[in-house]
Amino acid sequence: MPNLSAMTRPGPSGAARPDPPDQRRFRDALGTFATGVTIVSTRSGEQVHGMTANGFMSVSLDPALVVVSVATKARMHDLLLQAGRYGVSVLARDQEQVSRHFAGRPQQGTEIELREIEGVPLVDRALTHVVAGLVDAHRAGDHTLFIGEVLHFEHRPGEPLIFHSGAYRNLMASAIDPTRSEEWAGELHTWGLRLDRRSS
Repeated sequence: MPNLSAMTRPGPSGAARPDPPDQRRFRDALGTFATGVTIVSTRSGEQVHGMTANGFMSVSLDPALVVVSVATKARMHDLLLQAGRYGVSVLARDQEQVSRHFAGRPQQGTEIELREIEGVPLVDRALTHVVAGLVDAHRAGDHTLFIGEVLHFEHRPGEPLIFHSGAYRNLMASAIDPTRSEEWAGELHTWGLRLDRRSS
């Protein structure tokens, strides 16, 4: 089991914490960043555990690494440390009820179909399945970043479920150019900018 390492925190240890209203505004501001919706899952003995999360991203292609961000207060937090392996299911646009179920709002009449790969439970019919072995865990404020090396992945075509500003959304094709783009390849682009120096 990887050790839970402490990430260096910016600023002095006695720095002032934002008050609750500022925390709410901060959450609202970050909520404008649209994301997909995933179910992070693992197994503990005969029990299967899942949690809705949008704090998921790729870290590296070589080796293939991903990361999920989990609140330290969440039940899933200690389960991931104990299991040492987790799954990520990227939900399709018609799986909103699955997301709500694993967010702690069980949907009456909804049957959650699961499959298992590499001993890890995954949501059936999701767009993408990733199984990762935990290689590092970094504490960052009130969350922990669980870095996993990809053991298995698969995906199918389809439209994803989107979360934006506290609500579920669907994608629309670009009116400018709906074709596949490789522009987000991590290259650095530089522009000359004219700054507006007026105070906010």
